[in-house]
Order: sequence, then structure tokens, then C-alpha cells
Amino acid sequence: MAARELYIGLMSGTSIDAIDAALIRCTDQGCELLATLEHPIAPELRRDIAAISHPGADEIERLGRLDRQLGVLFADAVLALLASTRHGADDIAAVGSHGQTIRHRPPSAGNTPAFTLQIGDPNTIAELTGITTVADFRRRDIAAGGEGAPLAPGFHAAAFASEGRSRAIVNIGGIANITLLRGTHLVSGFDTGPGNTLLDHWTRRHRSLPYDRDGEWAAEGQVSAALLEQLRSHPYLARRGPRSTGKEAFNLAWLDSCLHTLPALDPRDVQATLAEITADSIASAITGAAEGVDEVYVCGGGARNTDLMRRLYRLLAPRRLDTTATLGMDPEWVEAAAFAWLAWRTLSGLAGNAAAVTGASGARVLGGIYPAGGV
Repeated sequence: MAARELYIGLMSGTSIDAIDAALIRCTDQGCELLATLEHPIAPELRRDIAAISHPGADEIERLGRLDRQLGVLFADAVLALLASTRHGADDIAAVGSHGQTIRHRPPSAGNTPAFTLQIGDPNTIAELTGITTVADFRRRDIAAGGEGAPLAPGFHAAAFASEGRSRAIVNIGGIANITLLRGTHLVSGFDTGPGNTLLDHWTRRHRSLPYDRDGEWAAEGQVSAALLEQLRSHPYLARRGPRSTGKEAFNLAWLDSCLHTLPALDPRDVQATLAEITADSIASAITGAAEGVDEVYVCGGGARNTDLMRRLYRLLAPRRLDTTATLGMDPEWVEAAAFAWLAWRTLSGLAGNAAAVTGASGARVLGGIYPAGGV
């Protein structure tokens, strides 16, 4: 194995539950997942990240502090991953860091100018790890007129496309997104709507737990037809073409505004309805695809949610439904691996976006490069 084919990807998503770190080997022939690590985010830091994600007082000061704190934490994740392997910093070609999204204002939502912002200072990551770091992947696509997201479809095509197969790769993180593949051709990809974010927040509010393990609480409830109708009326779910979304659109404040128009519901029934809108919005995107889809593979935290997978199975039948483990990659680590792959693309001078997905004016090399060491 050529050591300089090794890349580390870092992902911290909408759920703010942990930093996923993945070590992969990248070549022109493909990618191999070698090692993984889940690095914790302290509860007080999670609270600070959640707070800065909404308008508030003293934002610049808080933003600056959090940017550096997260840079240190991302560096710690890299060093912990290396410590768990036989590799050192000199073996790694680059770290690809997604960063922590604190604002996402895409053009499809009518934002002028559109922008996206991820924090987790890449200078700090490069300095503390001694590894060249690639970060800030999304803003170049925004500058080129794109959504800045999702960026994983290019990796999904590289890792999971297969001649003669019509596939959908579904990533269920805080927000859910899909990639549509016809053979080895990337047809399209977009955010479908809520993933785990509403399920997690509702569970924290009512059960003081970080998430609904296996969807057990949702499985106890009954779907409220009235609430489901309200949730389906979100304007985002009617959009077509390149599109992306985030917690700015799907959050507890929006859910509360829907609930206030209805008689009081059992919290379990709300959880069941949130699981149903997640599955429904994913399935609708797949069944409505003009290309037709025969196989669906799920990755991300939602792949562990037994109740959610059952709902998808019901809504997507008779299509095959499985996780990306069947295709050779643990569903937990696909997103982190994607940002390692994006770092490889950047250092290779190759485009990281797909205009058919983001709506950008063309293919672009993404991300800024922060070299290791001094001069």
C-alpha cells in the first residue's frame, strides 16, 4: 500500500452528536475504508453550536471562539484516529474536513445572495496534526451558482455505481439526501427533507435522550393524519430540480407551528408522524424519479433506525431496500469517507461537485488547501 494514498475524512453533521473520522485509501481504481473513529462532542459545545446556528447577540465573538474550538476538536479526532492505527501524520496525504454547518442559505430558497458557512478552523487542524488539510468545500459551488450541497453524490457514484443497475443511495443524516444512479452514470441528487434532525430534537425534548434508539418510541405511536398533512405542506417538499435544505427549514419551531393548529397529540404519535414524514419524503423522491429505481441502499445514522427502515420498506416495495454494507461500506462511515475522497479530488485537481446535482454552472475543484508545516 502506498502511504500517500491515505486520506482522512471528517464529518460533523446537523445532529451535532459526534465527529466521524474515516481513514481511506484513494486511487484511480477506487476507495477502500481502512479505519474509523467516532470522536465525542462535549454537551456544552453542542449547545454552543446549536445556539450559534440561529441569529443571536454577540455572534461574531461567539463564532470566532467556536471556529477555533472546533478546529482543535477536529484535530483531536484526527490524532485519535491515527493513534488507533499504525499510521503517523507523515503517512497521510490530506485531511478532508466538512466542518460544522451553522448557516445554509441556498439559492433554491430564494436567498440573494446565497451563502453557506461551515466552521472548524482548517488552519488549526493543519497546525495541530501536521497534515495538509482541505476544507471549505461548499462555497465554491455556491459561487458558481450551485446549491453547495449535497456533495456526497459524486462519491456515491464512484463507490456504489454499477453497470446495468438503477440505484438510489439514500443518506439519512440530520437532513436526508438521495443520489440517483443509472448504471455508472450519476443522474441527479438532492436533499429530500428531514432525516434524523426532527426525530432527535423531539426525543431530547420529551425523553431527555439524544435519539430514539432503533425508532422504538416512534414504533409505539400512531401516525397523525392531520399532522402528516401539515408537515407535507412544507414548501421545500414541492420543489424540483437542484435543491438543498437544512435545519433552517426543518426545526422544532416549524414543528411547533404545525402542532399549534391541531388538538394536543401524544408525544409518541408526534414521533411516529415525524418518522413517517421522513420516510414519505424520501420514498416520494425515489418513486417520482423519471429514471426509475430498482435498488435502494441506505447510509447514515438513519440506517440504524429499525422503525424508519420498516417504513421505507413499506413505501418502496417492491424495490430492493438494504444498507450500503451490502455494497461493501459500513453505512455509518460513508459521509466521512466522502470528504476524504473530496480531499483526494482537490489535491488531484479534479472536480468535486456535479452540476447535475447542485445546479452550478459547471464542474469545479472544491475547497481550500491548508498545507502542513512551515516554510
